[in-house]
Amino acid sequence: MMVEDQTIISVGIDIGTSTTKFVVSHLKYAKVSNPFSLPRFEIVERNIVYESPMYSTPLKGKRDEIDLETLVGWLEDQYQKAGVDIRNVKSGAVIITGETATKKNAESILHYLAEKSGDFVVAIAGASLEALLAGKGSGAFSRSKEIKGTIANIDIGGGTANVVLFQRGRALGTITYHVGGRLIELSHNGEITFISPSIQPWLDAQNFSLYPNQKISFTEIQQVVQQMCNDMFDSLTGQQPIRSDDSLIHSTSFQVIPPIHEVMVSGGIGQLLEEEAPKTIDDTAIYGDVGPLLAHEVVKAIEKRSLKLIKATQTSRATVIGAGMQSTEISGATIHVASSRLPIRNLPIMMVELDHHQINNTDYVYKQIKQALVDWKPYIQENEELPFAICMKGISHCSYSVLKEIAKILFSLYEKHFPTHSIMVVVCEDDIAKALGQLLVLQSKNKVDIISIDQVIVEQGDYIDIGETINQSMVPVVVKTLAFTKS
Repeated sequence: MMVEDQTIISVGIDIGTSTTKFVVSHLKYAKVSNPFSLPRFEIVERNIVYESPMYSTPLKGKRDEIDLETLVGWLEDQYQKAGVDIRNVKSGAVIITGETATKKNAESILHYLAEKSGDFVVAIAGASLEALLAGKGSGAFSRSKEIKGTIANIDIGGGTANVVLFQRGRALGTITYHVGGRLIELSHNGEITFISPSIQPWLDAQNFSLYPNQKISFTEIQQVVQQMCNDMFDSLTGQQPIRSDDSLIHSTSFQVIPPIHEVMVSGGIGQLLEEEAPKTIDDTAIYGDVGPLLAHEVVKAIEKRSLKLIKATQTSRATVIGAGMQSTEISGATIHVASSRLPIRNLPIMMVELDHHQINNTDYVYKQIKQALVDWKPYIQENEELPFAICMKGISHCSYSVLKEIAKILFSLYEKHFPTHSIMVVVCEDDIAKALGQLLVLQSKNKVDIISIDQVIVEQGDYIDIGETINQSMVPVVVKTLAFTKS
């Protein structure tokens, strides 16, 4: 029986180029299906109950390493102030964003923090995921459901501008630029104190000769930032084609960017949009970087291209709110899980796509599943026991006898190609996971633990995390783009 007002405690931690943020959310889940259909549960309410103050990301050495001890001490203090017992955290994300993801100890810190942040806080990074989370946290995703056109959320922090395009509640793709407030740092008298290596190739290509300890005028630095913004928006609006050798582009899923009708700007730069435009080098360097000037030039570039600028509901905390609130979905009621194996993290998705018109043809089903497993083997050759999740598409409308035959074929091929695996994870898009899971248990004869979940939409290249069971019949699931990415 579903308990009313049942909530999950979710945590979001965003370790960015300039600042680190921490939020605690309560995710309320409820039964949303009618009495005459299979039970379906969704997260129906997401409330932020604690937001940390902005905290300067601690670095040490030559600024190429995150200060773990200082960072952990601050996070422990935030948990205490939020009144949260780490053992009660069931969802959320630790994400290292922007330039901080390139620090030499970033990956080990990310996974360390994930282990120290609760039973089911996941470790995720990667520019495309950052863009998506920021777009959900800023309000752009919700806005896209209200308008006919395409909305771009541009999340600009200290080191990168992560852009996601939404249309009618669907993400069309992402693109990330080397555009950020801390790529060039300044003293109040106009002396350059730092230039990020990531922006140097673009500076060279544009014939901007900048170097540390150089004194620069307001007009000179304005020309640099203005060109940076113009190049980014020329790319976003199609005036400049996407090229693999474009030194301003960090990564992209687009070959051609579709027309944009509205723009939101989030991140630290989004927070600066409403401040008065700097007029002197001293005004520009108020935070020790070019952030205030960048915010002003972004607005000018948007207006120049007659794009409609919509105010974001969240700016500097958009990514961490997206990580803490938007990353979790519920799979429940019609699932089969080996509870002792949960939580389980970073499962890469392997797709098996079946034509529903041919699922009665056992030869066809056998060939399709076999080919998918054979194609997948090279990905885990280095670690033959590495678990993964098999997504079964095209079997939602089959009879029990056909599903039984599919389970028999699936398990026999899985056992043949992955004989050392002690767990089998299957993801279905429709409400058949329990039946399929039970059929797989019969096939396995308890030699392999079976986890079969549904009501989750995934694609090839995604990763999932599956949390511990809640109310004996549901699990929280996080779908993410990449476990870790370094530029």
